[in-house]
Amino acid sequence: MAERIVKLANRNGEELTVDDAENLLDALLDHGVDLPYACLYGGCITCAARLTEGEVDQERQVALNDRQLREGYVALCVAKPLTDCTLEVGVDSHDRLYQNPFLTGGTR
Repeated sequence: MAERIVKLANRNGEELTVDDAENLLDALLDHGVDLPYACLYGGCITCAARLTEGEVDQERQVALNDRQLREGYVALCVAKPLTDCTLEVGVDSHDRLYQNPFLTGGTR
């Protein structure tokens, strides 16, 4: 086990130290970060955040599509940090998470 620094870019750059064996949602909630979540097993995208730097292991997630993964979204409830990371968290990070294909002309 190792400790990783997780920076919350859209929360005034707050930096937290987390254990790399713990999923990011639990670690952030333990630090008092208020985040939305639902299923807790990677089957929905309620807890999704955008990873802007670093790497995570989120092989257990099943809800994010290829576009969302390419754009850096992670399911915090199953994502474990492999390196120090920078995240945009909470619903204010969801600007491109959901897309209406009828308004955007399809997926990008």
